[in-house]
Amino acid sequence: MKALFTFLLLGITMSSFAQIKVNHIAVHVSNLNSSKEFYQKIVGLEEIEEPFKDGVHAWYDIGGGAALHIIEAPNVPTQISKVNHLCFSMKDMDAFIKTLESTNYPFESWPGEKGKVTIRVDGIRQIYIQDPDGMWLEINDDY
Repeated sequence: MKALFTFLLLGITMSSFAQIKVNHIAVHVSNLNSSKEFYQKIVGLEEIEEPFKDGVHAWYDIGGGAALHIIEAPNVPTQISKVNHLCFSMKDMDAFIKTLESTNYPFESWPGEKGKVTIRVDGIRQIYIQDPDGMWLEINDDY
């Protein structure tokens, strides 16, 4: 009984320390205005209050109390890998793809097939797009 109590106490203590949540994700951009247009008009994010008011930051609500911060700064990294990406889940991915197609915004599958959708082994559909600086975004229907 003492061992069981110790195990339960340890589990409760460890789980309280392990609980974290995403506060924000920061993305380096070269041009704040073109990136704002992309994240608002193409991705459909809602801009939220930006406390710095310095003309180089924009913040967006990405759900669950988390935010995306885009920050304009020089020296954008030149090596861009699809493995390093942001992922957003959409309720209606078909409508999102239609928006991309109607605006001629390119998207591709994980292997890089233009205009194609990847279906993961778990059945989730996903596509990849790039922001104005080449940062990869995965868009999937795991909403």
